[in-house]
Amino acid sequence: MFSRDTWKEIFEAMGKNKLRTFLTGFTVALGIIIFVTLFGMGNGLQNTFAEFFGRDAVNILRVYPSETTIPYGGYKAKRRIEFKNEDLDAIAKEFAPFIDYMTPQINNGGDVTYKNESDNYSNRGVGPGMQYAEKNVLMKGRYINNKDVRDKTKVAVIGRMVEKDLFKGDDPIGEYIALGESVFRVVGVYQDEGGDNEERYIYIPFTTRQLIEGNNDNLNQIVIGFKESIGYSGAMDFQRRLDAFMRQRKVISPKDPRGIFINNVADQLKQNQQFAGALQWIISGIAFAVIISGVIGISNIMVFVVKERTKEIGIRKAMGATPRVITSGIMLESIFITAIFGFLGMLIGIIVLNAISGDTLKDDYFITKPGIDSGLAVFVTILLIICGAIAAYVPARRAARIKPIVALRDE
Repeated sequence: MFSRDTWKEIFEAMGKNKLRTFLTGFTVALGIIIFVTLFGMGNGLQNTFAEFFGRDAVNILRVYPSETTIPYGGYKAKRRIEFKNEDLDAIAKEFAPFIDYMTPQINNGGDVTYKNESDNYSNRGVGPGMQYAEKNVLMKGRYINNKDVRDKTKVAVIGRMVEKDLFKGDDPIGEYIALGESVFRVVGVYQDEGGDNEERYIYIPFTTRQLIEGNNDNLNQIVIGFKESIGYSGAMDFQRRLDAFMRQRKVISPKDPRGIFINNVADQLKQNQQFAGALQWIISGIAFAVIISGVIGISNIMVFVVKERTKEIGIRKAMGATPRVITSGIMLESIFITAIFGFLGMLIGIIVLNAISGDTLKDDYFITKPGIDSGLAVFVTILLIICGAIAAYVPARRAARIKPIVALRDE
């Protein structure tokens, strides 16, 4: 099968039929290129989801108050629900086995001034748990602690971009910034994987924010970090029980679609992972369909090759060539063309993915760092080569069975 004469015949046949050889190889290469690029794009989509949810902790429930739509418990509809400090204590007491940490959040914003520098930033009144919820990494100093919350101290933790904008290279720790009419001492600087936008926030104790706003006890939302050990099913059960508890506490109808809203980050992550996985299967199906069409193309071309070389095959059989030699020669030609163009297509596909690597497609197409495992690319290419050999076997087998006298009469 691997004799010198066999290879000489293969190269001579390819040389005489350059266009046919090119079209056969082009079909193979195109199928591999499409598979590699499509599969790489699917991986890029999954990378985007992983990056998006990786910025913050995923074992998080965010509880928001809203307006009711159904009259209930003697209250009219369109009643605005408000969270209070006492709700924190009630949740902590009721669901202690589920909770790892908890923090309220009060949002505000305005001009922030340091010496002659001034800019507009959002600030959040929070507790110590916000560091874990937002995955803030301290670069300098410390984060807000329980003593700050208890004593309503005027301290602030600023983002890296706030430091860069206002302090111009000066060390901000221990310096004072003005948030509106109030002055805060900077005790820490953090960075965030979310990038520049996430590093433009300023965190202060939520009790201090309440003091500034008239010494009230209102909360915009409650962030709860549940224990990862309870798993996904435990998180869903916790969400249902928390929803029922807060509706009973705030006198909200169980049938009211509003009044209270709980955002389960773990559930969102799972749904998006399922979506990305399903999309990856669809992309893989399309890519494999392209490869199958390529295999069919190879089969059709090899049928034409056998038909074209019928008289030649008859002469070879008349001179003593066995059916095995005829079959192996045709199959080896198919395998050789498929292998050369298959690996060429694989390399081109990988080069295309490398050319658009990084965040090139992130903003417009939600694709981050598209790529494919080299082992998978090689496996698919080898699979195509095997399929090409199988596709060539049928016409090769048919050619081997042609009687020499019949083949010599072929026009």
